Amino acid sequence: MKIRRPRSRGGATKSPATSTSSAPGVAPRAPGAPAPRAPGGPAGAATPTAASGAAAAITQGSRRRRRGIWEDSLGRAAIRAAQVLLVLGLATVLVIGLRELKLLVIPILIVTILAAAMSPAVAFLRRHGWPNALATWATLIIGLGGLGTILWLVGREIRDESDQLVEGAESGLDQLQDYLATGPLGISEEQITAAREQLTEFLTSDTVQGGAIAGASAAIEVVAGTLLGIVILFFLLKDGRGIFGFFLRPLDEDVRPRVWRIGERSVTVLGGYVRGTAVVALVDAVVIGVALVILGVPLALPLATIVFLGAFIPLIGATLAGTLAALIALVANGPVTALIVVAVVIGVNQLEGDLLAPVVIGKALALHPLAILLALTAGTIVSGIIGALLAVPIAAVAWAALKEWRATDPDRGPDQMGDGGPGDDAVAAPARRPLRRRSVQ
Repeated sequence: MKIRRPRSRGGATKSPATSTSSAPGVAPRAPGAPAPRAPGGPAGAATPTAASGAAAAITQGSRRRRRGIWEDSLGRAAIRAAQVLLVLGLATVLVIGLRELKLLVIPILIVTILAAAMSPAVAFLRRHGWPNALATWATLIIGLGGLGTILWLVGREIRDESDQLVEGAESGLDQLQDYLATGPLGISEEQITAAREQLTEFLTSDTVQGGAIAGASAAIEVVAGTLLGIVILFFLLKDGRGIFGFFLRPLDEDVRPRVWRIGERSVTVLGGYVRGTAVVALVDAVVIGVALVILGVPLALPLATIVFLGAFIPLIGATLAGTLAALIALVANGPVTALIVVAVVIGVNQLEGDLLAPVVIGKALALHPLAILLALTAGTIVSGIIGALLAVPIAAVAWAALKEWRATDPDRGPDQMGDGGPGDDAVAAPARRPLRRRSVQ
C-alpha cells in the first residue's frame, strides 16, 4: 500500500532534499529564508520585462516631446508674452471701469491725498488733548476755509480787473493785426477778415453751444463730487486707521502686516509729496506774483494763484502758468514787460528744479524725471487735467508700495502705526515672523 504525504496549504510539499537544493554555483538557501529579490527592486518584485520597459521609455519620450514645446526659449517667450497681455488686458478693463465711475473715483483719490497731507494736524491736536471729533472738525474748517478764501479773492480780482483785461486784449489784437498786415509775413487784410469771420462762426455754432451745455453738466458733477469729497475727507481724518483696518480683515494673517506697512508707507509718501509741493508752489507763486505787481501786469493775484496750482503738475505746470502770465503781460503792457516776465519765470523754474524740489520733495517723490513724464502723459490721456494732477502722486505711491512689498524688515502690525486714535484695535497685530528675502529677477 502506497502512503501519500500530506499537502501544505500553499501548494505541494517538497522533500527536504528538494527544498534545500540549489542550482550549480549558487549557495544553498536555508529552510524558511526569504526568497532573493531583484537588484534595486522591492522584495518579491519581479524584474520588468523588455516589452514593459520599452513601453515606459516610449511614454516618457512622448511626454518630454510635449513639454519641450514650451521649455525652449521660444516657448518661454510665448508664455511670458501671454502673461503680459493678460495683465495689460486686466489693467485696461480696470481703467475703463474707473473712468465710468469717475464721479466717485476722482473725489476719493483727491480727498485721500488731502487726508494724507492734513492728518499730521489732526494727530498734533489729538496729542495735545483735543477730542478726536473736535480735532477733525478744526482741521477741516481751517483747511477748507483757507481754500475758500483764496478762491473768493481770486474771483473778486478777476471781476475787478476784467474790463481792463478786455481792453488790453482788444488793443493787443489790433496791434497783432497791424503787424500781420504790414510785417514780413505778408498776410492781406482779406485773409485776416476771413479768419476773424471763421472764428466768430465757430463761437456761435452748435458745437460751442453743446459744449456749454456739457460744461453746465460738468459743473453739476463738480459740485456733487465736492460735497461727496468733503464727507469722505471728514471720515478719513476722523477714523482713517479704522477704515483701513476694516478692509484688511479678509486678508490672511501672514499677508496683513505687509499690506499694513504698504498703507503706512503710502500715507507717508502722499503727505510728504503734497506738503513739499505746496511749499515749492507757494515760493513760485509769491516770486512771480510780486514780479507781476511790480511790473504793473493786471490780474496779478489770479495769475499767482494759477502758478500755485500749476506747480502741482511737475515739470510743466509752473512753466505753463508762467507762459500764461507772459501772454497777459504782452497783451496789456507790451513786449518788454512780457520778456521780463519770461525771464522771471525761467529763473523761478531753475530755482525750483535745482534747489527747492530736490530738498523739499526729493525724498518723498523718488521718481526719475522720465517716469514722471510718462505718468503725466498717461494721466492726461486718461482723465485730462485731473489725471495730470493725480498721475505723479499715484505713480509715487505705486513705486513706494513695490519697494515696501520687497522689504526685508520684520513685520509690523497695526499696533505700531504712528499716533493713537480711533481704529487702533480694528485689526489685531498678527504674530511677527521674519520675511523671506525676495530675489529680484
